[in-house]
Amino acid sequence: MFNIVQADLTIAEHAQAYLQLMSHYALDPMGGGEALSDFAKENLIEALLKRNDVFIVLIFKDKNPAALLTAIEGFSTFACRPLLNIHDLVVHNNYRGQGLSGQLFAEIEKIARSIKCCKITLEVLEGNQIAKKAYNKQGFSDYQLDPECGSALFWSKPLN
Repeated sequence: MFNIVQADLTIAEHAQAYLQLMSHYALDPMGGGEALSDFAKENLIEALLKRNDVFIVLIFKDKNPAALLTAIEGFSTFACRPLLNIHDLVVHNNYRGQGLSGQLFAEIEKIARSIKCCKITLEVLEGNQIAKKAYNKQGFSDYQLDPECGSALFWSKPLN
């Protein structure tokens, strides 16, 4: 049986599960294919605990971490309301194909509605067909204001 919880990273079991699943995700090609840095492993929980805009959902199978979703609150100036951006969505390889991503999405939508968000956003790699199919199933699609201008693109500029 699966148990879904809103994480409390002050609970050792939740913090350990979070780091374990994030480490698993980092090694996946869709997570970059490289181990989570020592800096991240040593500082991530403490850094997240300092923030009041992060929502984490964990799923356990018995006592084993099975899946996680990290969402960070943003703000829509056009809607003048908060939004949640899904930053990490991880289903451990051992638990894929069991509907866990749908459970994560359902729980984060409850949270988003409870804080009066106007929308939930996420990014997906163009070639990640499995994730794109799962996200479409949950009602996500590319973002367009005007079809003639095309879809919004997610760009980044690394700062060293």
